[in-house]
Amino acid sequence: MSIDYSEKGFEANIEANLINSGYIQRTISNQALDDFRKYAIDVKIFFEFLEKSQPKSLERLRKAYKDQYKKKILDRVHKELDKRGMIDCLRHGVKDYGVTLKLAYNKPVSDMNQMLIDLYEKNIFTVSRQVFYSSKNNNSIDMMLSINGLPIVIMELKNQLTNQTVDDSKNQFRKDRDPRELLFQFKKRAVVYFAVDTDEVFMTTQLNREKTFFLPFNRGNDGGKGNPVVYNDYRTSYLWNDILQKDSLLDILFRFVYVNQEDVLDSTGEIIDKKETVIFPRYHQLDAVRKIELDVKEKGIGQNYLIQHSAGSGKTNSISWLAHRLAKLHDEENNATFTSVIVITDRRVLDKQLQDAVYQLEHKAGMVEKIDKDSAQLANAIAGGTRVIITTLQKFPFIIEKLGEFSAGKYGIVIDEAHSSQGGKASTAMTNILSDKSLEDAFEADRLAEENLEDVDEKIAETIAKSGKQDNISFFAFTATPKPKTIERFGTYDKDGMPHAFHVYSMRQAIEEGFILDVLKNYTTYKTFYKVAKSIEDDPEVSSKKATKQIAKYVSLHPHNIAQKTEIIVEHFRQVTRHKIGGRAKAMVVTGSRLHAVRYKQAFDKYIKAKGYGDLNTLVAFSGTVEDKGVPFTEPEMNGFGEKELPDKFHTDDYQVLLVAEKYQTGFDEPLLHSMYVDKPLDGIKAVQTLSRLNRTCKGKNDTFVLDFVNEAEDIQKAFQPYYEITGLESTTDPNLLYDLERELDACQVYTKEEIEEVCNLEFSEKRKTSKTQEKLNSILDKAVNRYNKELSKEQQEDFKGATTKFVRTYSFILQIGPFADIDLHKLYVYLNYLLRKLPKNVSDGVYLADDVALQYYRNEKVFEGNISLNPDGETKLKPASHGKGQSGEEEKERLSSIIDRLNERFGTEFSETDKLSRDQIKEDMINNEDLAQKAQSNTRENFKFSYEKAFLDFVISRMSQNEKFFMKMLENGEFRSFIMDDMFEEVYDSLNERTVS
Repeated sequence: MSIDYSEKGFEANIEANLINSGYIQRTISNQALDDFRKYAIDVKIFFEFLEKSQPKSLERLRKAYKDQYKKKILDRVHKELDKRGMIDCLRHGVKDYGVTLKLAYNKPVSDMNQMLIDLYEKNIFTVSRQVFYSSKNNNSIDMMLSINGLPIVIMELKNQLTNQTVDDSKNQFRKDRDPRELLFQFKKRAVVYFAVDTDEVFMTTQLNREKTFFLPFNRGNDGGKGNPVVYNDYRTSYLWNDILQKDSLLDILFRFVYVNQEDVLDSTGEIIDKKETVIFPRYHQLDAVRKIELDVKEKGIGQNYLIQHSAGSGKTNSISWLAHRLAKLHDEENNATFTSVIVITDRRVLDKQLQDAVYQLEHKAGMVEKIDKDSAQLANAIAGGTRVIITTLQKFPFIIEKLGEFSAGKYGIVIDEAHSSQGGKASTAMTNILSDKSLEDAFEADRLAEENLEDVDEKIAETIAKSGKQDNISFFAFTATPKPKTIERFGTYDKDGMPHAFHVYSMRQAIEEGFILDVLKNYTTYKTFYKVAKSIEDDPEVSSKKATKQIAKYVSLHPHNIAQKTEIIVEHFRQVTRHKIGGRAKAMVVTGSRLHAVRYKQAFDKYIKAKGYGDLNTLVAFSGTVEDKGVPFTEPEMNGFGEKELPDKFHTDDYQVLLVAEKYQTGFDEPLLHSMYVDKPLDGIKAVQTLSRLNRTCKGKNDTFVLDFVNEAEDIQKAFQPYYEITGLESTTDPNLLYDLERELDACQVYTKEEIEEVCNLEFSEKRKTSKTQEKLNSILDKAVNRYNKELSKEQQEDFKGATTKFVRTYSFILQIGPFADIDLHKLYVYLNYLLRKLPKNVSDGVYLADDVALQYYRNEKVFEGNISLNPDGETKLKPASHGKGQSGEEEKERLSSIIDRLNERFGTEFSETDKLSRDQIKEDMINNEDLAQKAQSNTRENFKFSYEKAFLDFVISRMSQNEKFFMKMLENGEFRSFIMDDMFEEVYDSLNERTVS
């Protein structure tokens, strides 16, 4: 007999497991089905529960309503479910004619009250398969779990063995389940919808057609997404063997699920609506909170717990649930485990969210108190035994001191240190005035000040260490990036004496599950090259150190040449970033010091005004007062409003770029942040925290972009490695990598040069594209696919596909940040974009999407190429430094020419006679071009310049073979190219106007 691999077999196995654990099999048919279609309640089971659990209350209503009592009760319950929602009614019952009907009983926290235990045991859990819920059609849901006749869980089940997956389940919910049906109406009936196959589980709490948003509900697999293999069972068996067990489901309904309310704001910040969301815990949240609670029960007070949960893990909810459950925890004698639970956070949203969540769970005010006045308020709250106290990091040392005075109490301290920003009160140490300092001096001063600021988790660890271990306090520390001190102080020690996090939800899993974006995916480093001129006639001896510094201040693309970098950043933002996230994308510029931030703000505003860009506004963030050339600057004065208003102001459509100096590099959540321009050395945890400002997700945000002027890709990779498994970081702008990949791909002999040319002829043909074009394209690509399948081994196929993907990504990255023109590479890029779509998909391969946006900009907007590159006004002739004040000790001096030679050796090359000849050849080619001649004679000098710049690279490429070094330098170095192009412009224009058009 063959194996039953059908979907029905999968259903039957789940049902059998649930029945074995105490669920009752329930087929809804005949009159029960008619009632269900009307009320979306299993009426027979509902009244069976009321009669078993509350006979006296039911009898009172029977006397009041006579023979109509069932209909009257159903109408009342139906009305309350519609108005208040299933969760609130389940927890707090329904009042009818002076009688309170309980709809379910949670399991008592202790076994001391037999009556509560008896009532809890009256609950009736049913599992129903193929429920025909609608009176409009014959659709049925695969499985429904109900408590006392009330539908709680809806499941659509798929089985990979029948060629259907969890994605088909999601599509079924989106396309075939009408959210207007009573069973599916938001909040009113079913609490959660699970899309399930044998490998993965996804959930949602609201059906909304195509807009239905599913969250993964998976355990994680070796640090990534999905679920591990389970011996002798399905990977997803934890759902019915653990999560949906009777006690677990009641626990979730009574002590986890709540309705979150958010204000919907318009672009001006005005509240225009309220948005409600039913919050059902994700797997890792449920798992962490329950495991911590169980461990506290087993080991008692005095233990420490480190919860390493990545950004995107939903820490706000996790902390809320943990704080509430710890506050409600009782020992075997029914005594409260903790006198108070104190939550340390600088996260503003947590205050209101925790208060609202606890109120929904308890239905009584006063359990949560926010400390927003002074230390006396905090002391009173501790002395009064307030169940949950919310306070800030700044009061942490005072809390430890106060708790020592209340030695009779027992306290749980939940620390949310990952969100404590040094941009807030912790930065009050950085208020020294910088007066007339160079940018280098300012950077060094701010760097030292930052180093002297105590890191948040280190400050906490040291405060605890000073007070010694206290047996009446347990610590619960949440962080995404624990430092060694944090792990040592809060970690759980194994048998070898090594500390570890108690619970982990990794950055990798958060990225793979789509809760945060991978900020390293589009990471580009920018290298600095420049050339300066020297005057042989005037070659004085100067201080080597000072001259080098002065030269560096003015040459193009030096890390502190703010004007040049401002141009790169602004133009990249306008050409690329601002089109992201539906036109609402924002950027952050990370500067080297507070003085840098001030000058960047001035440079940005000056450049934006000069260009007439009315769609770009900046804000600056720095602490204290900065004095520059005798003028004091503060953040509020430069922005025109108070510091506390900045996050909300920046979120509006009025501002696009935030320039920061330390402030807001950590603890700042703005989902619309898409791009980051880094002009500051970053390493270690600071690099992770700073770059992670970009990782928040929102609707329409599919990627991020980092342009780094200072740091090496390897250093950034090294910083992230302890917290995230990096796979294939593409982060270089060196075009030579593309040539390496091109050689590797050519060697596979999958395609021919002729086939690349044929595809590009189709792509760039000016003729209108027809369905015949697609026929031709497929026939060309099929030749390569055939070779790929027949002539390459599995390993070679993987290598080819990996190299192809890397080539496409790397090429598109290079196009985003600067001009790089190699026609052959671009043709290969176009060809490989199409070929990747045709190559056979491995099971593990996701859907490949080519970067059409980058390709579009390259093809259709040549201005983008020019605007992103630097366009300085030729070389800068420098004079020796003349305004240095005083000096200490004997300074080393050398000829200015020697200093310049050394700089040129490092950053560029001198012109050779061959180079000058190459330059003249380009000029002659352009002068002899008929098309350019017509444009020059029919346009003004200014209008002709656009056509001239657009054509310039074509002439450069045509001469590549004659002086490759010179022309490659022109392609790679924007400043060098711009100098040559500008230098020749007048000659070309005048010469073209002098000749007669033939």
